[in-house]
Order: sequence, then C-alpha cells, then structure tokens
Amino acid sequence: MNDHSLLISKTLPITYPFVILFGVYIVLNGHITPGGGFQGGAIIASVLILKYLIDPEIETSLKKIRSLEKLILTLIFLFPMGFLLTFIHLQMPEFNEYYLILMNLLVSIKVACGMSIIFIRFVFYEIR
Repeated sequence: MNDHSLLISKTLPITYPFVILFGVYIVLNGHITPGGGFQGGAIIASVLILKYLIDPEIETSLKKIRSLEKLILTLIFLFPMGFLLTFIHLQMPEFNEYYLILMNLLVSIKVACGMSIIFIRFVFYEIR
C-alpha cells in the first residue's frame, strides 16, 4: 500500500472476521428474516474488495472462483430437484427449514463468487 493511509491498512484486516461473521449471520437467518443468500453473499464478497483496498497486488485465481461457481450452480439445480422429487418435504416437513438454510448457503456462495469475478474483471480491465 504505497499511496493509501496507514490507518486503512491497519484497521481493515481487523474487520475481516466481523464482515464474514455478519454475512454468515444474514445467510443462516435468511429463512426467518428478510435477507438470505443474495444479501449474505454480497456481504461476504465485500471481503475481497477490502483485501484489494489493502493490497492491490493480491493474486486471485479467477479460474478457481469460476469452477467453484459452476459447481455451486449445479448443486443449486440438483438439490431442489432431489428435494421435490423424493417428496421429503411432504413426508418430513421438519426438513424444510434445513433445506432453506442449505439453499441460502448455496446461493450466498454463488453470489459471492459471481460478485468476486465481476470485481476482479473490473480491476484487471482498468489496469489495461
């Protein structure tokens, strides 16, 4: 951090756990409160932006993020199909809450990956 303040470079790393914890809280309580996967994923993706503000030279593997995003998208399609086609939601209605939490978690990871990819692309295209 050559041209950024010392205050930012020292205080932002302290906020990482709090931002991640807040994002996970939003995801895990999304089935009973407003919010959920998208909002929590956006909050979790902001950690990458904070890391970039501290160290612009950070290496982020775009290929790994894309492959994780594709895997999560596949799971987002498969879990609802399995949940509905096996009629678990009718036989054991207590699993509905766990299903919603799982779907919020998958959506949050997908959103975090997508927003990270968008941010990385903007940063690298700005450099060129």
